[in-house]
Amino acid sequence: MLATLAQGERNIGELAAPHAMSFNAASKHVRVLEQAGLVRRRIEGRSHVLRLEPQAMAAAERWLDQQRSAWEQNFDRLADYLAETDPDAPGNESP
Repeated sequence: MLATLAQGERNIGELAAPHAMSFNAASKHVRVLEQAGLVRRRIEGRSHVLRLEPQAMAAAERWLDQQRSAWEQNFDRLADYLAETDPDAPGNESP
């Protein structure tokens, strides 16, 4: 849904269609996105039009970048440890 909204405003029916979900199920998903501050809704007659909330998306992106960096550092340390403790690793062969 977020990827679809990145292309522009959509109503709930338009968000539901590509995912083969009911309007009610899509509406529940949208409420979660609203509560997270990632989307904003405006009502035009009977249609609920949604759009991304750019500032919230930028904050989420920063958080994801921090998490990605931390995980990459952890994986690098794990790779170093495994290389040091693997008896079959190059440079660790016994005579």
